[in-house]
Amino acid sequence: MFRTDLPQHVGALLARLQTNPYNAFVTVSRDLPEQSARIAECQQAHTAGTLAGITVAVKDNICLEGYPVTCASHSLETFVAPYDATVVTRLRQADALLIGKTNLDEFAMGSSTEYSAFGTVQNPWAADRVPGGSSGGSAAAVAGDLADVALGSDTGGSIRQPAAFCGLVGLKPTYGRVSRWGLVAFASSLDQIGLFARQTPLVARVLQVIAGHDPHDSTSVAQPVPDYFSALEQPVKNLRVGVPSEYFQEGLDAQIRARLQDCQRFLQAGGLTVVPVSLPHTQYAIAVYYIIATAEASSNLARYDGVRYGLSQPGTDLDDLYHHSRHNGFGAEVTRRIMLGTYVLSAGYYGAYYDKAQRVRRLIRDDFSQAFQQVDVLLTPTTPTPAFAIGGKTSDPLAMYLSDIYTVPASLAGVPAVNIPLGCDKQGLPIGGQLIGRYFEEETILRLGHYIERNFQEQ
Repeated sequence: MFRTDLPQHVGALLARLQTNPYNAFVTVSRDLPEQSARIAECQQAHTAGTLAGITVAVKDNICLEGYPVTCASHSLETFVAPYDATVVTRLRQADALLIGKTNLDEFAMGSSTEYSAFGTVQNPWAADRVPGGSSGGSAAAVAGDLADVALGSDTGGSIRQPAAFCGLVGLKPTYGRVSRWGLVAFASSLDQIGLFARQTPLVARVLQVIAGHDPHDSTSVAQPVPDYFSALEQPVKNLRVGVPSEYFQEGLDAQIRARLQDCQRFLQAGGLTVVPVSLPHTQYAIAVYYIIATAEASSNLARYDGVRYGLSQPGTDLDDLYHHSRHNGFGAEVTRRIMLGTYVLSAGYYGAYYDKAQRVRRLIRDDFSQAFQQVDVLLTPTTPTPAFAIGGKTSDPLAMYLSDIYTVPASLAGVPAVNIPLGCDKQGLPIGGQLIGRYFEEETILRLGHYIERNFQEQ
């Protein structure tokens, strides 16, 4: 995205960022003029990287050297990242313009970005609606035209659900496709860095930069990275699209159902094969996720004890220090999940909950493997409803958790998935459809998403 007026554009952008529209940002980069001047010089000398001039916001659970990485929590409010995450290093090398750190649900635990120490994020489409979570600040930054691209993290739907609520393309890559080095851990077997943009070509270009093996991350996979951008123009008529019946049952908003059915007919009219498939263990996904994710959170967040780094609240003894530091550092939702995770890992309950959940997770993964023997891509809703009202679900944690009912299964299986905007409902709120692909076949779901993006919106 070559901008001949990059310094002027950045000056206007900086003025907007300082007013923090939608409460999307936690920190704004202090060197934006210097970054833009350097990149403009590289553009004039024809030595600029592939992302020169593209503005990128970074979710505030990803390390940006010299800046706070707060995770929207009082426990890390003053902690400064000592290094760049691998994805940030790769973006810098491609001359992307890093504009700041975005708001999120505390430690990425939430589906609405209402659980933040820095306040609730507003949806740019409607100020009284949530932007989704936990990457709500990143979604609002792109939807509100504050950034071209935003990085997020997706553990159970934290990119795809906000993308659906904010009318964006939101990609969760295959687990292991993008390095997690420099991402603050929530649930290590589920966390994956991904991104938001308004259209698939920009997603493809940025994914090309951040994907690939990283020796710093033991879960990073040494898998060849294809040319995602070129793949967008390949034909789609040979693709077989599966529609899992389990995703279209009671609880799905009628307008979302109708829009997905319209999309199915559109694909069939375009010569693609659309067939029904079954993912029979889908019904157990939410229960499995909230056992495994909370168990891993309980383990990962044990490091915030007030001794080594982060908030430290003195006490009369070590136990008292632990108690005060954690009580004053963690919000209610994080505390709830730590307690749940500690319970399912405790003696006498490990076998009944955690071990059984891991076994069912394997069955969910096998469901996807069997489905992909019949089809190339799965088409599902991304969310059961459009964006809900701020405050509408905070008093009912179960209702909040069910916001991720269609995104959690792909996270448990580790397969890639992307939200594609499919238009709006009668209230003018965005509707999203989810495309799920085989392991390391991001190019396939982006190619089909690009086809839908260009043609279906005209229907």
